[in-house]
Amino acid sequence: MLRKIGRLFVIKTTWEGYLIIYALALGATTRGAHYLEQFPGWGGWLLFLATTGAVFMAGAKILDCLKYEKAARAASLPPGE
Repeated sequence: MLRKIGRLFVIKTTWEGYLIIYALALGATTRGAHYLEQFPGWGGWLLFLATTGAVFMAGAKILDCLKYEKAARAASLPPGE
């Protein structure tokens, strides 16, 4: 039963990956807006850029991992399937 629940939290397709990246981007821009209110000036803008930059790095990692897992699954299948 725990295995079935655990499968809900696995990103299987690129479409799911893009949805996760979109959700991360929404959260990061909201957090960045709060930083701009709390720290006006250069400090706030640098924190805003750091939050959005983290989304770019995480998004690239998610998409790379999905591509790697797809290639690994294709390599493990017998020829002709």
